[in-house]
This record gives sequence, structure tokens and C-alpha cells, in this order.
Amino acid sequence: MRDVILTCAVTGNITRPDQTPHLPVTPEQIAESALEAAEVGASVVHIHVRHPEDGRPSMETEHYAEVVSRIREKNQDLVLNLTTGPGGRYLPDPDNPRIAAPGTSLLPPLERVPHILTLRPEICTLDLNTMNSGDQVVMNTRRNTRIMAQAMLGAGSKPEIEIFNPGDLVLANELIGSEPFSGPALFSFVLGIKYGWPASVEAIQLGVSMLPPGAVWSAFGVGPTEFPMVALAAIMGGHARVGLEDNIYLEKGMLAKSNAELCLKARRIIEDLGFRLASPSTAREILGLPQAVRT
Repeated sequence: MRDVILTCAVTGNITRPDQTPHLPVTPEQIAESALEAAEVGASVVHIHVRHPEDGRPSMETEHYAEVVSRIREKNQDLVLNLTTGPGGRYLPDPDNPRIAAPGTSLLPPLERVPHILTLRPEICTLDLNTMNSGDQVVMNTRRNTRIMAQAMLGAGSKPEIEIFNPGDLVLANELIGSEPFSGPALFSFVLGIKYGWPASVEAIQLGVSMLPPGAVWSAFGVGPTEFPMVALAAIMGGHARVGLEDNIYLEKGMLAKSNAELCLKARRIIEDLGFRLASPSTAREILGLPQAVRT
């Protein structure tokens, strides 16, 4: 019976409060939602933060610090994974594409990781994709991703390398070959995003075939592909992720009332397929992370 790590992506920065009243927004809500997900089987929580007054995406270290503190007050075992994704979007002016239009969020690489350097989470995401996203372009250049990776590794955090296209894996393998990554490399296949990798068996097969030896991987789908990808990831030897960042529906037409509801459904799928949910301690062993230190 193989152990499958379940990650909960608690709030993200794309899902809007007007899309669902159940989206956690304040640091207290985000922390409580993460703790509820842990109670039903998530061993890792992926954290974005928001401005508590209106739910806009935030990159403020103080918001991350409050979430981390609230979680750690009640649960020291849960593995924390903080995002570094915000700060990579470019929206060209329609009349002059050399000019950034409103909505552009591009930042220098080290301005995307101050919360990592301060809080030193066990895991933080590292996006390698440069791709279309609606009328915007997500831009993560080779130079900038290397600078961010070096900062993460220097802080003692394990990068979770998010893969949106096969070319991202070419860049990832080059990066891993030149930087002091320790333990198994960690990858996450992002599936079902328009202009990115399709949510399919073939996409996962190709991704797995390009991984470096010994890598640990997960796969997750957005929107209606979320739960099918839970099943595929488990069957194909990987780990799974669900959460209100990726999908707001428990089933067609029915909003999920919480992240815990999404995790419970994912748990049923994983266990019905004959697998076992990894505890936080087991997840740490699989990921090559130190065990929790209780204070």
C-alpha cells in the first residue's frame, strides 16, 4: 500500500471572493482553513495570502507571517509550502507592446521571495513557465528563476518546481544540474490550464519520462479536471493536490463549502483506489524534509 501525499492549495491568487463566499481571505481564515484540511488528511498546505480588507492578492510578509504563526500555534507537524508565484505577469499595452499596461505585476526576482527568506518554510514553489495566460504573459526567465532558486536554497527551503509545459522540465533539469539541490527534487505538474499542459494521461506520462532520477512528483488539475487528476496521479505513482485555489466546486453546480470538503473527496478517491494518505511525518520522509521540531 503506497502512501500518497495530499496537498491542499488553500486560497491562491486567481479565485475571487465574488466567485464563492467560502474562499478564505484573512490570515485567520486562511490558517483555519489549512488546519481543517489537515484534520481530514492533507499533510501539506500550499499558501497564498490576501489583503484582508478586500481579498486582493497580497505579497506582504506580515500576512504570511500571521498565517504561519496561527498554523504553528495549533499544528507543528503540517508541512508548509509558501508560494512565490506572484510577481511574474506582464500585460502589454495594446498600442505599444513595449509598454506595460495596468495589470502587469512583474517584479525583480528577489522581490518575490522576502517572505521565504524571513519565514524559511519547508517548501516554496518555483515557477519556471513563460506562457500565455489569457491576454497576459507569465514571464519567468532563466536568469530570474536561477536567482530565486539560489535564494530559496540559501534559506533552507525545498523548491517545489511547478511545471506547466514540457519545456519547463528542460529548464528544470538544467537548473538542478547546476545548483546545490538536496534530497529528491520535487515537481508539480499543473494540468488543465488553457495554453498549458492538458489534463491527460499522456501529459503526465511525458512529464514523468523527463524527470531526473529519484524525483518526487505530484499532479493537479484545475476546474472540473481536479478530481480526475487526483485519481490519475495516484494510479501513475505520484501525489495529489486539491483546494479552492484550483477548483471551487465539489461537484457540477455545487460549490465546495470548504477546503476540507475538497480534501475529504480526494481522500475517498485515493483510499478507494487502494492507497493510503501520507501523514505529515511520512510526507516529510518522502520529500526528504526534517521531522517537525515541537516547541
